[in-house]
Amino acid sequence: MATHDPGKIVCDLALSLALGGDCLSDLSEVRAEPGLYGPVASDPTVSRLIALLGDDAERAEKAIGRARKAARARVWALAGDHAPNSGISAADPLIIDVDATLVTAHSDKEQAAPTFKKGYGHHPLCAFIDHGTHGSGEMAAVMLRPGNAGSNTAADHTTVIRAALDQAGVGSRPGRKVLVRIDGAGSTHETLNELVRRRVSYSVGFTLPMDTPELYEKIPEEVWTPAYTSDGGVREGADVAEFTGLLDLSGWPAGMRVIVRREYPDAGAELRFDDVDGYRLTAFATNATKGQLPDLEVRHRRREPRTRPDLRHHACRTWPGHAGHRTWPQTGRALEYPVRDRHVAVFRKAPDRPSLESAIYGPACGLSRGRPVCGRFHHHGTWVEKPEHRNLDPTQRRNASSSTRRLI
Repeated sequence: MATHDPGKIVCDLALSLALGGDCLSDLSEVRAEPGLYGPVASDPTVSRLIALLGDDAERAEKAIGRARKAARARVWALAGDHAPNSGISAADPLIIDVDATLVTAHSDKEQAAPTFKKGYGHHPLCAFIDHGTHGSGEMAAVMLRPGNAGSNTAADHTTVIRAALDQAGVGSRPGRKVLVRIDGAGSTHETLNELVRRRVSYSVGFTLPMDTPELYEKIPEEVWTPAYTSDGGVREGADVAEFTGLLDLSGWPAGMRVIVRREYPDAGAELRFDDVDGYRLTAFATNATKGQLPDLEVRHRRREPRTRPDLRHHACRTWPGHAGHRTWPQTGRALEYPVRDRHVAVFRKAPDRPSLESAIYGPACGLSRGRPVCGRFHHHGTWVEKPEHRNLDPTQRRNASSSTRRLI
């Protein structure tokens, strides 16, 4: 009787999600290539494993987390100078983005609840490791929460931040070589105090007080500095200034600065009651002591994780509805970059994640080493086709000859 190692099953599930699958039965994409991926468990076996892991979700999450941490450390070591943690310092820190997202549930699953956007589903809180301007990002931690979970729940932020630091392998108190970015949901005393205890740099959205219009009038026009675009150019109609000395920051961490950005709303945008002189004012808090205000502001504005759509369309969109649902998003990122070797582990200059996944996993193929790397498209793959085969019926497609496509 065939036996399957639980770790191998979890690995196969991660690969099936990387292929674009979003449910257990999509493991057929991996099962179609036993020569490449080895023996793959049947759908009932996989379902039983997920149920078993769900019986002790805490222990399962910790085990999968340790595996992800080990895999990440190995891949980052192979990446060398291109790894996110290479040469990090206070001037060039490792950046961790913390943000929540909404995942719609189309059935009454565990913890599914109405969301603040009048939808129904879950409201997971995630942490992503940023790969810089020319890279993408990778998920470090995720906490599954009910759809009605609060956006600024400090306890949840604290848990996710701790998990992300552990996954990054930088220690519990890494210092200013790590920057944590959060939107306005992180603007609570408890969350900022946690960041201070961790001794990290932070850049967190800040809610301005009701008397902001009066404070705005106290800032001379010459104090406002033109804001930058993401590529370093001047952003038309946007300026930044520091409001730290005008605000009552008693009770907030010592050394915290508040930087305000003003900008005319986009054409067609509705005006708000808190707009001042036609400007929309947004602010963020930071403990950075060096750097020009426009540089700090554009660094904060890059906080939106670009991998967040992957969460909605891969591991979390159709997770199981039983107790194993807590392990499903963990499985979805169990092997964030499972096969990136020295040929493709160029993080800061890597293509976007969907393109890379499509190149590596999309075809049911066998990878051959060499320069360039080529993939052999097998005719028995579940969806492989040539452009000229698109109009053939399924029988004719299965009989079509294999083709070769250059990946890199």
